[in-house]
Amino acid sequence: MDTTKIFGPKTNFTDRFVPDHSKLEELVKELKNKGLKIVLTQGVYDLLHEGHALYLEAAKSHGDILVVGVDSDELTKMRKGPNRPIVPQGERVKMLIHLRHVDLVTIREANEDMGALIRLVKPDVLIASTSTEDFKKDLSSGEYNSYCGKIVVLPPQATTTTSARIRNLTIEGAEKLASEVGKLTEEFLNKIREG
Repeated sequence: MDTTKIFGPKTNFTDRFVPDHSKLEELVKELKNKGLKIVLTQGVYDLLHEGHALYLEAAKSHGDILVVGVDSDELTKMRKGPNRPIVPQGERVKMLIHLRHVDLVTIREANEDMGALIRLVKPDVLIASTSTEDFKKDLSSGEYNSYCGKIVVLPPQATTTTSARIRNLTIEGAEKLASEVGKLTEEFLNKIREG
């Protein structure tokens, strides 16, 4: 298997996006055989922002190859609610591959448990975030210790989150709608009074 395109200056989407988990497992084994330290992290990465980029940079600093598991649209809906993701998985994958700290990207499907990718990759370092509520219980149980050389939990890398941004947009939209409804109601009442 040719791994050189993973390291090239171009995006090389077809070499760096590995949706086939059996191919990913083979690729990771080959990279480990070359003496490279594998780092794994996973998440939604919806509405990519500075915090995501800084988090991925910090994750990459723990090894040589950063593998990112991206939650599928179906899994994201299950974890974050029916109105998520905002950005479809295909676009989220492409955006991540454009980030220089990300080497390989794969998809985490809804029919897989939270640890499936961890057991597959068996990373030298697993990176998790303190903000990932539904994963904290699994991490604290020690369930993944035998599959990872080391587990590192990072704090949020920015003051914003995707959920906070969505909340702000929703509030702004609701305020504008309320203002318009108020104007229309006032106009309607004035017509009734005049009429």
